[in-house]
Amino acid sequence: MKKKKKALDIIGWREWVSFPELGIKTIKAKMDTGARTSALHVSNIRVSKRTGIVKFTIHPVQRKWRPVIDASAKMISLREIKSSNGELSVRPVIKTEIKIGEDVYPVELSLVNRDLMGFRLLLGRSALKNRYTVDSGKSFLLLKKAKTQKGKK
Repeated sequence: MKKKKKALDIIGWREWVSFPELGIKTIKAKMDTGARTSALHVSNIRVSKRTGIVKFTIHPVQRKWRPVIDASAKMISLREIKSSNGELSVRPVIKTEIKIGEDVYPVELSLVNRDLMGFRLLLGRSALKNRYTVDSGKSFLLLKKAKTQKGKK
């Protein structure tokens, strides 16, 4: 007998997420099913070859340089990643926990300067796979779901 698959939660093409281990309470994420790897906008990337720790500065608010969050994490790899314009770059990749709605789980993030891009965070298909279905015509579905649940008795 075939095992019935669990229905995946539906999320919008934009959602508010957080990264508790990095000190990010909220950041607007774009769901990018065309990208394999997730990418976080950071500046001042410094990698210690001796310890494997990468230090960086996070700017979580779109089109603003404030607030600033200084963070560090263990680098799990340096990867060659192709950007949306087809250019290859070598980026440090870290693993950290993400919180989307009520779900908390580990994801891999490439660290890159995304100054010229609209979103400070892209969540690629590796972070979404087997967890969510993305409704490309809707935004912030988890926020709407949370507000609806708060109103229920």
